Amino acid sequence: MITVRGVELRAGARLLLSDISFTVSPGDRIGLVGRNGAGKTTLMTALAGRARPAAGTVTRTGPAGFLAQDSRAADPAVTVTDRILSARGLDRALRHLRAAEAAMAGAGGPAALERAMNAYARAEAVFQAGGGYAAEAEAARVAAGLGLPDRVLGQPVGTLSGGQRRRAELARILFAGHDGTLLLDEPTNHLDADSVAWLRTFLQGHRGGLVVISHDTDLLADVVNRVFHLDAGRATIDIHNTGWQTYLDQRRADERRRSRERANAERKAAALHAQADRMKARVATAVVAKSMARRADRMLAELEPARRTEKVARIRLPEPQPCGRMPLGAVALTKSYGGHQVLDGVDLAVDRGSRLVVLGLNGAGKTTLLRILAGEQEPDSGRVVHGHGLRLGYFAQEHDTLARERSVRENLAGAAPHLTDGEVRRVLGAFLFTGDDADKPAGVLSGGEKTRLALAGLVHSGANVLLLDEPTNNLDPASRGEVLAAVGSYPGAIVMVTHDAGAIDALRPDRVLLLPDADEDLWSEDYRDLVTLA
Repeated sequence: MITVRGVELRAGARLLLSDISFTVSPGDRIGLVGRNGAGKTTLMTALAGRARPAAGTVTRTGPAGFLAQDSRAADPAVTVTDRILSARGLDRALRHLRAAEAAMAGAGGPAALERAMNAYARAEAVFQAGGGYAAEAEAARVAAGLGLPDRVLGQPVGTLSGGQRRRAELARILFAGHDGTLLLDEPTNHLDADSVAWLRTFLQGHRGGLVVISHDTDLLADVVNRVFHLDAGRATIDIHNTGWQTYLDQRRADERRRSRERANAERKAAALHAQADRMKARVATAVVAKSMARRADRMLAELEPARRTEKVARIRLPEPQPCGRMPLGAVALTKSYGGHQVLDGVDLAVDRGSRLVVLGLNGAGKTTLLRILAGEQEPDSGRVVHGHGLRLGYFAQEHDTLARERSVRENLAGAAPHLTDGEVRRVLGAFLFTGDDADKPAGVLSGGEKTRLALAGLVHSGANVLLLDEPTNNLDPASRGEVLAAVGSYPGAIVMVTHDAGAIDALRPDRVLLLPDADEDLWSEDYRDLVTLA
């Protein structure tokens, strides 16, 4: 259980939430919603004990598993199985068990064998106390449910794709146990449709508490029984003890009620003011006129404040510089990780203004291909061909292009060094980074804010080929719509990796590259079913 009392949260000097109190009890499945930058991720990290509130207390009783948006926290040398088992401390027990088995096999005499057997007995007792082989099988089932194939379970975490690392972290959190509180920040990122369906069923049966941030409205509709809406304008949380659809219905009904009440009050107040204006010129009725005017003003003042329309980032993409007919290409690219080949002979020709979508399961090499094309990684063999006038713009799904320790303003200034400080701040303002937000380190931003900052860095790049890796992840619906509109109107070439069917509609691809087989084909609607599996 988690108890929040009088908590205040800030991002730098900016107030996010003030004097909030609530509890998360077993059986509560809370959907944490609100616009990007409203403070959802900041609140989640405070609930997990990763950050201290500016005021108030957060008290946790019982275990809590936290899935952060950043999936790079794990030691890259640890295997996937050991990473998942570490949620219950079984990774160490299993390593000791394996070491004892190896010692028994290599024992040089009776004394050494006896020592190894004793070590094995101790290790096995610890392993069995933690659930033993049944727990190991359970970990494998969770991993399989989230789409991690058996072949990757023995691989080091550092050899996985971004999507696979994310799944491994989620598997670790879910494996930790059924009775604790789960704190999940965008858990469906990088999951295919089957894995999302498995996760939905798992969360519906979870016996402990759950707080989830997600822009997947289908997941919210099927899982949550309470909705906490973060109102950035008022720095408060509106708590709705209902499911998602009821929350939406109530919110729409409240908006209609407020609109009717305001219209009625404004109409009555206008009539009173008009009557007062007619009466104030006469000495005999001047006092009454003032009273009527004050009554009209009170009537308006007592209304619930009108909800401010939340700002939407004016997201745009660069004006592409002139280039040759084929600005980017690749010849026979290969790449392996830990003995597993993810790219095998990929040939690619990106023509001026063309639109290519890259599809494939997690681990098929989609992100690796974009990183190689962007110059962020070297292929094992083959080469990337830069045509005449090429100017590349790269959006990384893990926001690797952002310097976490540098401020928002410094990141944009580094991406567009020709801009003056005033121009940098104007661009940031268009992407909703205003005032002190510009001086926050990029590492403390939410996923949606990092996405906006990374896109802001492309605006003045002059890029004529954009490499976009999951550009709609972590975005609220309004910001996602802005990104898709920008993609749809961009006249340069785009190579995109996405599992978002709406992004495909905006991209209007003319070709598709299927990995890992490296088959290229003209786009057909027959490929649409593969998008959500990507």
